[in-house]
Amino acid sequence: MRDAVKLIKVKEDIQADNDLLAQRLRERLREQKTFLINLMSSPGAGKTSLLLQTTGLMKDDFRLAVIEADIDSSVDAERIAESGTTAIQLQTDGFCHLDVAMVQQGLDSLDGNELDLIFIENVGNLVCPAEFDTGAALDVMILSVPEGDDKPLKYPLMFSKCHALIVNKIDYLETSLTDFDMSLLEKRVRKINKGLKIFSLSSRTGEGVKTWTDWLSKKVHEHNS
Repeated sequence: MRDAVKLIKVKEDIQADNDLLAQRLRERLREQKTFLINLMSSPGAGKTSLLLQTTGLMKDDFRLAVIEADIDSSVDAERIAESGTTAIQLQTDGFCHLDVAMVQQGLDSLDGNELDLIFIENVGNLVCPAEFDTGAALDVMILSVPEGDDKPLKYPLMFSKCHALIVNKIDYLETSLTDFDMSLLEKRVRKINKGLKIFSLSSRTGEGVKTWTDWLSKKVHEHNS
């Protein structure tokens, strides 16, 4: 008789270790007065474009940098660097998310003691990144209008994990290209996460971006004070 196969729940063990390391990182960054923000979205929602707008408005008030994550390519990091902001590219070689160990590799390439604010642009998808704590002080999701207002129904974990939701590409609302319903989106979001802060903006036109950066600036000051 063959021995019974032993089942090891690797995912649970990995996530438990990751959560512990993430909490330690969060505490360490608070002590050194560095604010880490994790940006998540599906591909094409406008993470990099929003980062360019955001860093442009905040770079005179904060010492900042960006950690870019992609399965392959460094095109986004190059765009950020060209704008004058320090950028580190993490290539995940197939992984669809960042965990705290990967984030730490990015931080090790930066002098965190000299930075007030670090952005993570996580790998583009709405599933895996929501499952792994990166050690960030703030988790933010970007949803673009062309994606539709039904995403809270399809990806509830992502909406439940975030502290803020940015609805990007609102300039599409002025066209006949979408039937996106902002009030319906908010209703669906509130069923999942009542306290979620929601911003509506366009990273293309700049509309609403300052409202977002003013709020973020306040969060950074509170964290680093």
